[in-house]
Amino acid sequence: QVQLVESGGGLVQPGGSLRLSCAASGNIFSNNVMGWYRQAPGKERELVATITSGGTTNYADSVKDRFTISRGNPKNTVYLQMNSLKPEDTAVYYCSFRWLRGGNPVWGPGTQIAVST
Repeated sequence: QVQLVESGGGLVQPGGSLRLSCAASGNIFSNNVMGWYRQAPGKERELVATITSGGTTNYADSVKDRFTISRGNPKNTVYLQMNSLKPEDTAVYYCSFRWLRGGNPVWGPGTQIAVST
């Protein structure tokens, strides 16, 4: 059973930077994808970025060129470096894990990001 623990949320001014981390427990050496999703108040959860165990990345258009997703070594940790943050980036950010062969995703508890003056 995979479990996820997130860290790194907080309050930041527009134009600032934050780095989120997510550590996965369990045997997850390969054939999986980890990522970040976010949910703003009154909105549906949306993709931010994902990265496979092989290193293939995918980004939402709204965060391209500002956010960078990466995986640690060993590959049970995923990071999201967020630069040039905007007020519209304010949301609860959720880490996710799923196997490439299918199945329901596993979600972390979420971490709040607030971008405000």
